[in-house]
Amino acid sequence: QVQLVESGGGWVVQPGGSLRLSCAASGSIFSINAMGWYRQAPGKERELVATITGRGITNYADSVKGRFTISRDNAKNTVNLQMNSLKPEDTAVYYCNAQISTTPLFTSAYWGQGTQVTVSS
Repeated sequence: QVQLVESGGGWVVQPGGSLRLSCAASGSIFSINAMGWYRQAPGKERELVATITGRGITNYADSVKGRFTISRDNAKNTVNLQMNSLKPEDTAVYYCNAQISTTPLFTSAYWGQGTQVTVSS
């Protein structure tokens, strides 16, 4: 079994503030490919926030470019999301995602349980 456990959310942050989310993968892991963060606001579909490949190539949604930074520690199987200059429209449940191979021949997408980020004055 593979688990993704997120941390760092659950706070109410003022506009302009910062927050750091972390996600740790554990379990029967052969290798981890891309990792990323998605978010879902009330009444909206889940959307991509940022992704990072195993080699560190990053991709960001236009709405967060220049404000959010994704990083990963391959030795620890973790991915982080540093969020700066937060806006009320960043309020959402944030989900960690990882493409994990449990064997050399089998890869599947795994999701964390989600963590709430609220930006409000």
